[in-house]
Amino acid sequence: MTNEKLLVEHLKNPKKQEIAFRELMGLYKKPLYWHIRKIVYSHDDADDVLQNTFIKVFKNIHSFNEESKLYSWMYRIATNEAITFIKQKAKNQHIDISELQSIIANNLQFENDYTGDEIQLKLQKAIVTLPHKQQLVFNMKYFDDLKYSEISEILETSVGALKSSYFHAVNKIEEYLKTH
Repeated sequence: MTNEKLLVEHLKNPKKQEIAFRELMGLYKKPLYWHIRKIVYSHDDADDVLQNTFIKVFKNIHSFNEESKLYSWMYRIATNEAITFIKQKAKNQHIDISELQSIIANNLQFENDYTGDEIQLKLQKAIVTLPHKQQLVFNMKYFDDLKYSEISEILETSVGALKSSYFHAVNKIEEYLKTH
């Protein structure tokens, strides 16, 4: 059942919901995990946010109006959950988000998935230094290979603003890589 419209129909049907939700998780668990992971960086945090994302999807599937694609709607939920998580984490530590990003950048080398080559680590550290929106846009465009129209739907912003954010992000990353 890969037809999105049929999947949504089954998700909204109490008799077919459980099987449809398992299929939904099978289709989107991995891409949503990596999307969230690029925002929160920690594996444990990404797992928590992913779980919250699927809970919200399950609870709110009846309000999904099908004007957007299902994955865009889910990415929007995942993005919002990850951003809320980061803000709450900074608040709990009594620091602002830029301080938290600095801590994250300094700890990247201790994360299992970021122990790869030095260039990958440098790139991740450069991305962490970007303003949050530029991080999102860069990750979604560069790593997730999403089209501007898809990112626009997920982040609810104009394509022009996204192109500008991506352009500035790339320039800042290039500058960071030259100086570090």
